[in-house]
This record gives sequence, C-alpha cells and structure tokens, in this order.
Amino acid sequence: MFNHTFKMARRSNPFHTDDGGITAFGLFFMIISIMLGGLAIDISNVMTARTRLQVAADAAAHAALVARETRSASEAKAIGIKVAKLNMPSDFFGDVLVSSDIEFGVWDVNSQDFIPDGNSRSAVYVSPRQTKDTGNAIPTYILKLVGLNEWNLRVRSIFATYHPTCFREGFVAQSVVDLQSNNSYSNGFCIHSNTYVSLNSNNYFEPGTIVSMPNSEDIDLPNSGFKTNDGLSEALRSGSYHIKILTRIDDIIAGLQERDPFYLPPYLKSTQTVTLNPLKAIDGTMLESGKIHKLTCNDGKSATISAGTTMNQVVIVTNCIVKFGQGVVLQDTIIATTSQDSKSMNAASSLQVGKDDQCSPGGGAQLVTMGSLYFPADLKVYGGQLLAKGNIQFAANADGVEGASFVSGGQISGTSNMAMGFCGAGMENNFHAEYFRMTH
Repeated sequence: MFNHTFKMARRSNPFHTDDGGITAFGLFFMIISIMLGGLAIDISNVMTARTRLQVAADAAAHAALVARETRSASEAKAIGIKVAKLNMPSDFFGDVLVSSDIEFGVWDVNSQDFIPDGNSRSAVYVSPRQTKDTGNAIPTYILKLVGLNEWNLRVRSIFATYHPTCFREGFVAQSVVDLQSNNSYSNGFCIHSNTYVSLNSNNYFEPGTIVSMPNSEDIDLPNSGFKTNDGLSEALRSGSYHIKILTRIDDIIAGLQERDPFYLPPYLKSTQTVTLNPLKAIDGTMLESGKIHKLTCNDGKSATISAGTTMNQVVIVTNCIVKFGQGVVLQDTIIATTSQDSKSMNAASSLQVGKDDQCSPGGGAQLVTMGSLYFPADLKVYGGQLLAKGNIQFAANADGVEGASFVSGGQISGTSNMAMGFCGAGMENNFHAEYFRMTH
C-alpha cells in the first residue's frame, strides 16, 4: 500500500518533467542541420561563382575574336581582358584573366580540337581562373571545419569563326531575289533574301540547294510554281541573316586605297600605286601585274575597260563608273569603286569574272561597289564575288557559272537560262565578314 502511494506521488509531482530527455538529440539535430545548410551555402556559392566566371570567359572570348578580325593578337587579347574585367572587376574578384590565358588558333571541326596558332584569326581559347595561386580562390564556410578553405575554379571558352553557306557561294540580298525561268542550281548553291524570293517556272534545284527567306510561305511563285520548279519544295527554308559584309564595303575600299595589308590580295608584289588616265580606254598595256592602280574621274564620269582586255593580278580602286567592253576577262583581280550610280559597273556583254579553271585554287576576281551592278548578257563567273551596296542585275545566258558569290544591299535580279554551279574552292580571296559561334 505504501509503495503504491509513493509511486503515485512521484507521478503527480508538479516539479518533475521528462522534457530534458530530448535535449541531446535536439542539439545533435541542430548541429547536423547547420552543417548541411552551411554545405549547401558553400556548394551554392561555388556554383554561382562558376557561372559568373563562365559568363566572363564567354564574353571575353567573343570580344577577343571579334577584335582579332582586324587587330593584332596583343590588341585583341587586351580587349578580351578588358571585357572580362567589366564582368568581374579586379578590385573585387582579382585578375581572373591575363594575357597568357588567351590563345589564338584554329578549331578543327572534324576532331573537335583547338590547335594553337598565334597568327590565326579564326579561333580563340580563353581560360580564366579563380585559384589559390592567383590569390582569388572562392572561400568556403562550413567546409573549413574539414580542412577545405577554398575552391579553385578554372573554366574555358572556345569561339571560332565561320562563314554561312549562303555567303560562300550563292545569291544573298537584303531585298528581293527575283529570278525567272529555265535556270538550274547545283548541290550546295544557296539563294537567300531577307525579304522574299520570287521565281518563275521551269527551274531545277538539285538536292542540296537552299532557297531561304524569313518566312518560306512568302515565296512568290506562279500558281503551278511547285510543280514547275523541280526540287524547290525540298530546298525551301525559313530564316534570315544579318548581312554583315555590306557594312564592311566602305572599309574594304578604304583599306585598298590605303594599302592596308589586311585587305590586299596575296598576288600583289608591290604596294606601289599606278595612276591611270580615265580619259583613255584602259587596256592590258596600261596595267602592271602585281600592283594597285588608281583611277580618278570627275563626279559622275565613267572610265572604260577596252573590249577583249584580260586583267591578271591587278587591283583597281576608283570613284568612276566602270564600263567593261565586250569579252573582258578578270583573273586574280579586284575592282572597287565608290560610285553610287545605278550602273556603277556595267558591261556590254560576255564579262568573265574569274578564271575558268574548273574550281582550281586561285584565279578568282572580286567586284566591289557602293552603287549597283548591271550586266545585260552572258555574264560568266568562275570563282568570283560581286559585292554591292545597291542592286545586282544580270540578264539572260549567265551560263557556265562555277563558284559565284553575289551579295546585294538591294535586290538581285536575274532572268533566264543560267546555270549556277557550286565549287567549294577557288574563291580564297573573296571578302568576308566573320560570323562567330561558341564551340565549347
């Protein structure tokens, strides 16, 4: 009886509690929670830092490669470092990128490898870092308890240049590309308009050709257009381009005038300038192979290239309207004019731009103008480039074309009975504006 009373008294004692029994477990759980939370903070911190460093790497690589297009390697590296610092100021993050962390080279598409080459302008490898050695490693918090005081980070970014297919060989226009009937286009050839493409009937598009515009449904065709244009349905694409080369025309002509090595073709043996008389018809006896020729006209006046003249390894820079006589042949030749006339370069007939050499290296020719180009008949292009701020117009029988790049800030108009072939070679001296993409 006594023992029972005592037990009941213990249970009813208001000063006795078992709450303290979970204190040790609660303390252990709290410590684990703090450690996990701290570890999460450490991991989140390093992931944020890595993302920030990668963004800086990508921005620096892109800026350096864009600058390398026209500047020296050291200047381009300096621009890349400047951009990295804009993303990650050195006062706060230290020097995440230095000159030795930037390499120019070549991107091998087949092996997916970067090959260093200090003289290259086609690819760049950038590898910024935050490490203990550079004094800007990422500090840890909870992980200090297990001896890890900082994270070492290093990332990489590789950018490479490329030329869209349509700019290598094809017709590209800011406005309409208007082509008529009975024309054939071989595998690899491209027709692109940033407005729309207009076609008539009985054209043939070999498998592998491209016909593109911002909205492929905007293509202008006769009612039976898809039936009478064999291969067109398969060639049709939607898409648009920023036609960067058009913004470079002024620089190209100025670079040739100033004998800037960046713009000069390799076949020039001298930067000496030969002055031509615009009042005389120009023939082969007035031209000096391997040299730049200057041809100056009074405003709106023209100069004539005599019929049957063959130009070889010649550069002519002029402000004249240039008239080609019948049967003029241009091989390893650049003719550039600041004339803004609607026929700033025009021909009687049978102008040949480039050497007819079955797509062999060399022999190509380039026509560059701030105005428009007009060729009424028998235009032949073999590894050649026509580059105009204005329109490009050519008429019937542009036959035997192998390796042609026409780029217009206006409209491209072609009529009938042309054959446009694709070479893939022999156009090494064409002018390009680089496009850039990240490879890694």
